[in-house]
Amino acid sequence: MTDLAQAIGRVLLSVIFIVAGYNKLVAITGTTAYFTRLGLPVPQVTAWLVASFEIAAGLMILVGFKTRWVALALCVFTGIALFLGHKFWAVEAAQYNNQLNHALKNLAIMGAFLLLYAGGPGRYSVDAKSGSR
Repeated sequence: MTDLAQAIGRVLLSVIFIVAGYNKLVAITGTTAYFTRLGLPVPQVTAWLVASFEIAAGLMILVGFKTRWVALALCVFTGIALFLGHKFWAVEAAQYNNQLNHALKNLAIMGAFLLLYAGGPGRYSVDAKSGSR
């Protein structure tokens, strides 16, 4: 059951990044505007890089390819997103609970990626088939 749970866990973790990356790409103008409001450098380029990274990393987690390293990268990425996009400590009272909720979800996702890093992708993965679990 452990291998099946790891495979299902990878699928569930990957979905948010694949969908978010895709949504950023199909609305790249809006993504660029949002990144501009956040004060990110070169928002036009950053929007494309972030969307591409989310899709590629999400797909890698999905199939279990270079899983441990991608899990660490996504853990860091999610932490950065938390501090740039969900500043619950700096929003008006009406937005506090919403942003706190998003920040807590990001913390949970980060924890899942650390567990994936520590435990590996499981038997049902590209990594297992290549012998690099």
